Amino acid sequence: MLDKDAQLIADYLKGDDKALEILIVKYLRQVYGLVFYYVKNESDASDLTQDVFLKMWKNLKKFKKDEIFLNWLSVIAKNTALDFIKKKKTIPFSEFMNENEENVLVETLADIKPTPDDEVAQAEITRELYAASGKLPEKYQQVVSLHYEQNLTFQEIADLLGESINTVKSRYRRAIAMLREGLGGSV
Repeated sequence: MLDKDAQLIADYLKGDDKALEILIVKYLRQVYGLVFYYVKNESDASDLTQDVFLKMWKNLKKFKKDEIFLNWLSVIAKNTALDFIKKKKTIPFSEFMNENEENVLVETLADIKPTPDDEVAQAEITRELYAASGKLPEKYQQVVSLHYEQNLTFQEIADLLGESINTVKSRYRRAIAMLREGLGGSV
């Protein structure tokens, strides 16, 4: 007997377009969360999520019924995000110079107003937290990022990573403990 995802794929391949729609809606949030984890940009994550589902659609005939669909889809999502990061190229600031050696970008930027002390303090805390979380082992960073930045539940993270919910919760607790220790107990 086929699992629900494999059945939806089989139904789609037999001509049921609604089955594909159900599959996409079911995993849209999780794929977006995984892609966002890598690219850290909402616009890029949205575009790449569409690319992931396009690749999924093009390769559905290659999906093996004995595989776990979410794992297969997660590999596509991760590879798509990593390929994007490799191809992403920064533009040097000097590229914005015109023929008069004036930087046209600088002239179009808005003036930055001084922020109140509270915003400065909050920004410092945020920087410290990101710096500390960047020092965590990858498996802990991933759980924290998916939980806080993407608002995924522990069950959704477990499904996405192909781990048990207890493993995900354990990693989260350890990450928070490491962050507390790294920030002197202020988290």
